[in-house]
Formats: sequence, structure tokens, C-alpha cells
Amino acid sequence: MEKQEFERQLSAVREEIDRIDKQLLPLFLERMNCSEKVAEIKQQAGIPVLNAKREQEILDRVREEAGGYGGSAAALYSAIMAVSRARQHQMLVGGGELRRLEQTADRSMKQSDVRAVCQGVPGAYSHRAALRFFEAPELVFRSTWKEVFETVKSGEADFGVLPVENSAAGSVSAVYDLILRYRFYIVGAVGIKVEHCLAACRGNADIKTVISHPQGLSQCSDYIEQHGLSTVEYSNTAAAAKFVAQERPDGTAAICSEEAAEEYGLIVLKKGIQNAANNKTRFVIISQKPVLPENADKISLCFSLPHITGSLYNVLERFAIHGLNLTKIESRPIPGSNFEYDFYLDFSGNIHTPDTLDLICALHDELPRFSFLGNYREA
Repeated sequence: MEKQEFERQLSAVREEIDRIDKQLLPLFLERMNCSEKVAEIKQQAGIPVLNAKREQEILDRVREEAGGYGGSAAALYSAIMAVSRARQHQMLVGGGELRRLEQTADRSMKQSDVRAVCQGVPGAYSHRAALRFFEAPELVFRSTWKEVFETVKSGEADFGVLPVENSAAGSVSAVYDLILRYRFYIVGAVGIKVEHCLAACRGNADIKTVISHPQGLSQCSDYIEQHGLSTVEYSNTAAAAKFVAQERPDGTAAICSEEAAEEYGLIVLKKGIQNAANNKTRFVIISQKPVLPENADKISLCFSLPHITGSLYNVLERFAIHGLNLTKIESRPIPGSNFEYDFYLDFSGNIHTPDTLDLICALHDELPRFSFLGNYREA
């Protein structure tokens, strides 16, 4: 086909598409007008926006009537209904609890004269994260992540400092499980560069075993494999250094930070043994009280989903419609349930922006086990 003929035929088809689009837009606007009338009726009747049964019936019918385009047609109608629900939520001003929180929460957070709790012992990476985020905090240490949450819950500490993901080893699943269980607020985050070293007692150079936290062992797996070392898991990298310093086991070294090695008087045998040179761990700051800075730029939510086909897609689609960028999604089993999951989600945004607040409030009203976990900045 010659280029001129190709352009002629393509132009004719595009004109037909434009004609159809001109018909679709008024129909869409007419449908949205009907949605607004529905919202007014629902408000008078005191019934919720989401009618999952009716939406599923519509999607099933559309999928059947569209034949070979059934899936595509259902996706189109799902998007239309999502936009419709968003408009109804906006009109009904739902999510009253969240709207009050947005209005009443503190806009700034104390950075000095605070009590914070970290997992591990002095010299741990969480210790470094706390010192990076706060100015001269009063620090206490606990042996487990659960004890960090319990210390904040009891009021013994204002804030907890916890690792949530590493650039090389991935998510710290146990911490996400605790975040979803306690549902405290995340009020800050900080990224810490992780540089592991091999550290042992003076005179203990013939190393056959390394001891560290499972994440530390994972992040140094190449070095461990190359040198044929056996591994022992420990509660924390700095706690491993403390154990090696106190117990002096033969042929055993700790994988820890240089600060931890110095803290406990160990000799650094090898620096920078992590797999990735640019290795970072992200820590979050948790609190029982929310803090919502005006310049916050990351939002964390958690929720479960109704047992409806495509429910996760429908939720994620709402963020795309609002032009919001998802930065993380993590699923974790709900304790005691039969293959049901909570979802943890991070996205870029600010709750003080009306459209973003409307979206979060709509999700709050629609989704089971929904919790707003915080809007914060990363140091």
C-alpha cells in the first residue's frame, strides 16, 4: 500500500473514531448527572455509596453482552463506576472521622527532647536512624520489634524506630505484620546507608562462622558464599557484635556496622562486605499520635478487600484516575483467617489536598479493615 493511500484510509477511520467520541462524551456527562441524583437520594435515605452487588451485576452483564470484548468492556465500565462513586463520595462528604483528623492533627513534630525506642542495642542501624531523625533523643532499646510497639503503646516512649525495607534484601515482613496489627501512625521515615563489616575479637582471625540478623546475612550472601562461611541468625546486627565481644566464640565473627564493632571493641577484619555498594535500609518512625505536616509527601494506608472479582484492580485504578503515584504495595495474611489478606500501600501525596483527601475518605468508607497510617516526609 502506498503511503498516500495508507494516510487516506487511516484518516477516514480516525474521523469515524472522532464522531463516536463526540457521542460518547455527552453520554458520559449524562451518566455522571444521574450519579449525582443517585447521591442525593442515597443521602436522604442514609445508605452507603458502594453497592457491590449491583456493580457486579452490571459488570457480569456487560462482559456477557460484549462477547469477545467482554473483559475490555468490563474494565471500561469498572472505571466509569469508580469515577461515579468518587463523585458521589465527594457530594456526600464521607469519611467524617478522617476529615476531622486532617483538621485537628498536629502539623509539626518535635525533633528534640523526645523519647524513642529502637530494636537491638547501641550501635544498631536503628540507633543510627534515630540519631539521624531526632536531635539528641532519649533512647531505650528493646530486643524484639514487637517490644518496640509495646513500649510505644504503654507510653514509655513517644516514638519507635523500625526498619521496613532494604534496597537489596527487600521488605522486612515481620515489621509490616506488626504495623498492620497495631495500626499506629507513621510520622516520618529515614533512609540509612548500610555498610556491613566483618568484625571479630582480637586474635580471632580464622573465621569459619558469621553471626548476624537474617537481613544482614542476606545482604552479605555473596561474601559468605565466596568464603565458605556457615551462618547463625541473631536478633540484630549490633546485638550479634555484642555477643561476639562478650562470649568470644572461636572462629566466629559478626556482620555489623563499623559503629557497632567500635562500640563493643571488635576488630574490623573486612569492610564493605555487603552485596550491593549502594545498600540502603528505610526506617519508619511510629507514634500513637498522628502528625500531618503541611509539606508531607508520602501517605501510607492499609486495608483488606471485598470478595469481588477485580477488587484490587478497582482500588488501584482510583489512584491512577487521580494521577497519584504508588510507591509500594505489600500483602500480608490476616491472622486467623482463611487465605484473606491485608494490603499495605504507600503513595505520593498530601492529605491536605482536597482531591487526595476525598479519595482516602472514599476508600475509608468502602474498604474493610481500612486504616490511614500517616502522611509524612522522609528525612
